[in-house]
Amino acid sequence: MRRREFVGGMAAAPLLHAAGEKKRIACLSSTYHVRSHSDNFITRFLEGYWIHEKYYEPPFEVASLWMDQTHPADIGNRLAAAYKVKRATSVADALTLGTGKLAVDGVILVCEHGEYPHNEKQQQLYPRFEFFQQVVDVFRKSGRSCPVFVDKHLSYDWKKAKQMYDWSKELKFPFMAGSSVPVTFRRPKLDPPLGTPMETAMSVGGGWVADGGIFHILETLQGFTERRKGGETGVKSVQMMTGDAVWKAQREGLWKRELLDAALKRGERVSSVKPEDGKSVLGLIEYNDGFKASLVAMGHVTGEYLAAYQAGGKIESTLCYIPSENSNNFSMLVHGITQMIATGKPSHPIERTLLVTGTLAALMESRYIGEKRVETPHLKVAYQASKESWFAPGVGS
Repeated sequence: MRRREFVGGMAAAPLLHAAGEKKRIACLSSTYHVRSHSDNFITRFLEGYWIHEKYYEPPFEVASLWMDQTHPADIGNRLAAAYKVKRATSVADALTLGTGKLAVDGVILVCEHGEYPHNEKQQQLYPRFEFFQQVVDVFRKSGRSCPVFVDKHLSYDWKKAKQMYDWSKELKFPFMAGSSVPVTFRRPKLDPPLGTPMETAMSVGGGWVADGGIFHILETLQGFTERRKGGETGVKSVQMMTGDAVWKAQREGLWKRELLDAALKRGERVSSVKPEDGKSVLGLIEYNDGFKASLVAMGHVTGEYLAAYQAGGKIESTLCYIPSENSNNFSMLVHGITQMIATGKPSHPIERTLLVTGTLAALMESRYIGEKRVETPHLKVAYQASKESWFAPGVGS
């Protein structure tokens, strides 16, 4: 029965399964309702998923589900009952299945949505680190580990995020994180060749300016800038600006209007309101190699995610398309998680999400202290992107 029919130091080591038996995964959820991120991820592991015109069967057995909060319109309990999934009483119970030691082959941690407070910096205090720490505790007690996926950025706090990364390196388990936006359909298809001599880049998004919304715009940007000549070197400084300061920065040459215009031309739901005639938020990012890029949030113009970069004097741009009717932007990310659990190889490097997490925290700090420049010597996160970017084929439904 499908959901829609009834709901309106140690290396990761494989478990031994009988021939033909599916790997088992534990799903950890902050809260689970229709169109929540838990629905967008976990339900696909229960029902399968579509990418463009191809359907993929559920790749693993969802062995357990743990939820921190029960939404008034909860579907997690009903889905668990329908698919005979163990309703775990704790994170440890979800991973051990009552055996006292790790009994699953992968962990999906989706801590997005739910009643969690915001701090004075407009960061929502999702306890991703605390849930992750409990996963690591099980790994340590069991003497073995398995691949882990964490939805969106690692934490609102850089030190917590870095600790999560360090644990994954210490215990040597495959680790992946991030959102669906960089891996969704691109209209048109655009993947800068690795080593592209970029001169500058920009991403554009909507007006959700708390850290969750800025994350999507920043991660979209990083999915392109990481492909520049020399590879990723980390971020030297950031600055966030709002209101008139956004346009003053443009007049001073701190970001290029041509990039904004090129990006907006790719939008399919762009309003006729001029960008200057509403509230905009600007983020300026300077990388350790001297490269400079920017992001702009302007909900009065668009709610889409757009990207543009300049190389050799030529500007390229695209729309990272979000199919609002079916959330199918999540399918390619689920496909990447599937690859990681099946092979131990993430579809994109965890360092991308680590760097974006730290950059985001610094941007929110910049806004909090009066839109001042923030130096980020701790963000020396260097890595090399894959030869080809991981994103959905086709144009999407």
